[in-house]
Amino acid sequence: MTTNAAASADEPPARPRRRAPAGAAVLRKDVTEAIRTAVFEELAAVGYARMSIEGIARRAGVGKTAVYRRWRSKLHLVLDVVSALAVTGFPAPDTGSLEGDLRLLYEVSSRALRHPVASQIIPDLQAEAARNPDLAEAFQKALRDGQEGVASRIVAAAEQRGELRAGIDPDLALDLISGPLYWRSVVIRAPRPPKGYLEKLARATAGALKAL
Repeated sequence: MTTNAAASADEPPARPRRRAPAGAAVLRKDVTEAIRTAVFEELAAVGYARMSIEGIARRAGVGKTAVYRRWRSKLHLVLDVVSALAVTGFPAPDTGSLEGDLRLLYEVSSRALRHPVASQIIPDLQAEAARNPDLAEAFQKALRDGQEGVASRIVAAAEQRGELRAGIDPDLALDLISGPLYWRSVVIRAPRPPKGYLEKLARATAGALKAL
């Protein structure tokens, strides 16, 4: 007779428990997160084209089998990691004013985009996405969903406060909010913004949104 699954943990089993199926016991969250972290570090170090499962496993301190139990190829691994960016995203600021929310968003975004890992990974994935439709779709979704969620909450809060008229074009609002800083930090890869730049950008963006 097999052990009743609902039996008390203190009650000795009638016979030795069967071993879990191979691989089931090793899918630990800490190992999975270590692999995901290693993906970012490996992408920053060598780029997508030269990245390998062996390199990821070595950096994560696990065997290749641990990676392959979770993802069947480096493409699927990167797709999963990139897609997860859309879930995490930036928290929406809540300063009490449209200009204040935009300034805080720009301060946080500017620091994130200047991070050595992000500054290496994003351009590399953009180049690879031009050759890989699956990666392009996941990368675009991650970028758009992450920014769209924050931008929509900033706009909605401003509409409730009466700073913006209701029903402004959400796509245009997203372009106005996210475009300038992304252009500066990622496309032309300009250095740290000069003093007062983000404050001026927030003021200009707020004015543009109010004109919609």
